[in-house]
Amino acid sequence: MTAIKESSTIQQNKQYALEKCPVTFVMEKIGGYWKPIILYHLSSGDKRYSELKRAIPAVTEKMLIQHLKQLEADGLVIREAKPVVPPFVTYRLSNAGAGLMPVIDAMASWAFKMKDGVYTIE
Repeated sequence: MTAIKESSTIQQNKQYALEKCPVTFVMEKIGGYWKPIILYHLSSGDKRYSELKRAIPAVTEKMLIQHLKQLEADGLVIREAKPVVPPFVTYRLSNAGAGLMPVIDAMASWAFKMKDGVYTIE
């Protein structure tokens, strides 16, 4: 994987946007196709990896693992591994992740209204 040049203009602009725009900050954390879906499924309680995979059959294993790691690194998901054989790993929302649920619900509500034609282009 190519290293990101921290001093590039693009990286500086991105950092500026993350610092100045709270919406950009949120989208950096939950942006992407699978992250909101993973958060939604975890909102109903702790899930094992296999339960998430079954709940989201279209996601590849690579993408699910990658997004779970990113969500964990961003402090939105907590991964708990129990020291047994075979390993028993569960994922759950952190307080920060649970705090995003009203945001995700609002986004879903907006999407349904948009699809139903409630909002029109004027």
